[in-house]
Amino acid sequence: MIRERRNKDKLASYYKKFMEDGVVDPNVHPWVAESWQRCAARKLPHETMPKLNKLSKEEIVEHQKLHEFVVQYVDGLYEQNKQHFNVHNLSMLLIDEEGYVIKNYALPFFQRIIEDIQGMRVLEEDVGTSSISVAREHKVPFLMFGPEMWIKDSHSGDACSAPVLVNGKIRYIISFFSLDQNDLPYDMILSLLLTMKYSIEQHLQMLEYWNIYQMTMNELPVSVYWVGPDEQIKYCNENGVNRLEGKEKLEDIFLNYEHIPIKKALKGLPTHRREITWITQDRTYEDITTVLPVKAGNEVDGALVLTMSIEDLKTTIAHATGYSSRYSLYSMVGETNEFLALQHKASRIARSDNNILIQGEPGTGKQRLAHGIHQASPRAAAPLIVVKCYNGPSEELEEEFFGAIDHDNQPTAGKLELSLGGTLFLDEVEKLSVDIGDKLADALKNGILNRETGARKKLNIRVIAACDSNLKRLADKGLFSKALYELVLNTVIRVPPLRERVKDIEVIAAHILAEMSAQHSLPPKKLSPRALQLLTSCSWTGNIKQLQGVIEQAFFHTPGGVIEADNIKLPSDRTMEKSWKYDKDAFIAAWKSAGGNISKLAGMLDVSRVTLYRYLKKYGLGPKAKE
Repeated sequence: MIRERRNKDKLASYYKKFMEDGVVDPNVHPWVAESWQRCAARKLPHETMPKLNKLSKEEIVEHQKLHEFVVQYVDGLYEQNKQHFNVHNLSMLLIDEEGYVIKNYALPFFQRIIEDIQGMRVLEEDVGTSSISVAREHKVPFLMFGPEMWIKDSHSGDACSAPVLVNGKIRYIISFFSLDQNDLPYDMILSLLLTMKYSIEQHLQMLEYWNIYQMTMNELPVSVYWVGPDEQIKYCNENGVNRLEGKEKLEDIFLNYEHIPIKKALKGLPTHRREITWITQDRTYEDITTVLPVKAGNEVDGALVLTMSIEDLKTTIAHATGYSSRYSLYSMVGETNEFLALQHKASRIARSDNNILIQGEPGTGKQRLAHGIHQASPRAAAPLIVVKCYNGPSEELEEEFFGAIDHDNQPTAGKLELSLGGTLFLDEVEKLSVDIGDKLADALKNGILNRETGARKKLNIRVIAACDSNLKRLADKGLFSKALYELVLNTVIRVPPLRERVKDIEVIAAHILAEMSAQHSLPPKKLSPRALQLLTSCSWTGNIKQLQGVIEQAFFHTPGGVIEADNIKLPSDRTMEKSWKYDKDAFIAAWKSAGGNISKLAGMLDVSRVTLYRYLKKYGLGPKAKE
């Protein structure tokens, strides 16, 4: 707070009046008066400086080291203004947010030597009323005249303090103190204080941004280089450092440096997302590289290089878009010999690199098994790319598998490229047309074609295919690609239907209930003996998926912790037949068994969601029927 010059004799009389009579004169600044009253209530001594709280020598060293980043900056500010401090007998303190002096600049503070004041706490409860305590309490700069200070020994000079704020929080306090008896140029001193306050705040804000920037740069799988006009590296992130292998210049490590468009950028010409090979003595990087000119005004003052391994880029995209395994092999449960044999075989073949064909009826858990195999394989850290196959337009499927060219004439990655190093899961593979199947098999076997060079690039992909039908019979009849069938035939796993593992129903049902409880943060529930008997007596033509739909419905419609037989609504056998297409009651039974979930019902009836919405409208069910 900028204040007008005050008559110090009058201020001294106000101080004496308060100390002797306990009366606050109306002319005393209200913030000072409030502080005096608190100090009096604390019975703080006011004649001479009391013994202050102080850090140990070791703690002072650690304290200054902790704040080294700001001390170095304030050192520089002081050096630029040292002559003003000398002329006006000013000292300066740098104080942390808890009131401890980090460093003392120029003349002694409160007549103490530098070593004494550093590490001391100078809050109101320590030294009484001071410009430091007022500025700290009210978060504004404050000029305090000598007779307003609580300690009488300090009345010989004036003080001015300012809080250093970042995001509204006090980080530091800088304080000027003068021992000069003469009139001071307060406007000049306040201007210097406020300038230093602003400068430190901007520096701290910049450091905060810089720290976040560095964290970001070091976490991203990108090598970043800032190159000066002399092609010396001015900055690089951790990935960039790793590629340099101890060298200081890019041209010292990369053999094809002249072909990397850095010189081009230094002439003002940018390069955007270009495929570039970076060659060192020991290895080669296939990258997507951007090089941008850095300008100071209208002059090019350097170049910014952003380069990322194509393999890392694909893996990052895959994981960022959720292309990872959601289930382990042990998320599938059972105790029958049939199930244990399946689980053991899956665990064994997961460690190999063979392509796999999973066969089984709808709802048996083929997708979960594929996820589990990927997670148990050496490819677990790489992406799992799932393609739900369908017999759609060839152009759409080709773009999905092989990528396309976007509106900016840039190539977009297809599912094959995203699968590199990982697993490609073809769900309901039997629905692929022969033409698409042949093209897919050719790419998987011989490599994918580079649009620009015409050369083929080998694909490191493991294929897991799942089908409900007899794939061999379809291939023999010419309804499925023989080449793709032969490619996925390395290992075949048959998933048994639920009717062949009836004894597992109890374990599966308990597992589903536990998952439901955890997923929805609801109390656990269990099946009564009669409810379990009811479930084991059902044929479950829709297998585990159908069982799950029934259990989920019972879970949400049972108020207590025990699901009774009356809480379970079993689907009739005909719900899995085509009768639902013309029998409203059959459709409603299936709708209820799926708990009103469109996705579950689509799986149970083996139809598309579009078809279901048509029948929901036909039978007056679903959200629109409630409007």
